[in-house]
Amino acid sequence: MSARRRRGYSIGVALDWFFFVFAGLAALWLAYLSLTESFRTGWWGILIAIGFWVLLAYLVLPRIHRILTTIYVPDYFIGRTRTSDGLLGDPVNLALMGTAAQIHTAMRAAGWTPADPVTLASSVRIVTSTITRRSYDEAPVSPLFLFGRQQDFAYQQEVAGNPAQRHHVRFWRCPDDWPLPGGRRVDWLAAGTFDTSVGLSLFTLQVTHRIDADTDVERDHIVQTLTGADTAITVEILKDFATSYHARNGGGDSIRTDGDLPIIDVRQVATTAAEGTAVTR
Repeated sequence: MSARRRRGYSIGVALDWFFFVFAGLAALWLAYLSLTESFRTGWWGILIAIGFWVLLAYLVLPRIHRILTTIYVPDYFIGRTRTSDGLLGDPVNLALMGTAAQIHTAMRAAGWTPADPVTLASSVRIVTSTITRRSYDEAPVSPLFLFGRQQDFAYQQEVAGNPAQRHHVRFWRCPDDWPLPGGRRVDWLAAGTFDTSVGLSLFTLQVTHRIDADTDVERDHIVQTLTGADTAITVEILKDFATSYHARNGGGDSIRTDGDLPIIDVRQVATTAAEGTAVTR
């Protein structure tokens, strides 16, 4: 009986992998046909070439990355987030102690704005605001994943009314009784980076924000704005939490860090009833 169960499970996994890889190969073949046919249609080839880029950037390359990262990227905590395509994303560079309501209160008091969820309307609005250089204080941030799920909510600060540049930070609630490497327990982890411009991802060719390589500067900015707005907030530095490194995030941007992890304690921050019902994203 147990042997039959193991055999059935292995067949199911094999079928799942077959269709997973088949879908990637089919998407690659579709992109190839779109490219080759574009050279036979004259001026219409421009539109076909645009269609080829859309297929390549938003279907083929993400599918290939999902296949490869499922095989090669570790599925456990290594101090890095992951993109929806499975690529390693921004470094985890902040930890927090406290409730969601206390974080919302502290962030808003420090001049941060909650980011809108990613929807068709918010996506169109951020594109138009970037082109027209109009302010969009609540612009959405792309989903990154930690503990197998995307961020619970995110905050940002726009720079000089330019939606192409902004400070932003994503927050994840830690699983119950989950310790950091080394045994320390915290309530939340966060990843903060600074967007410098809009460009194309090096790995998927998708339109995305480019980030400043020195993520420690953004980490320290977040800490300074919080502690400067409320003296009840304290900070402890967990030295050498991660090995200092130079790497790239999921968009292909260079990142570097000294590996230290500030633990921000907001448990003494007073909240209101409104903050307790704040919507997390």
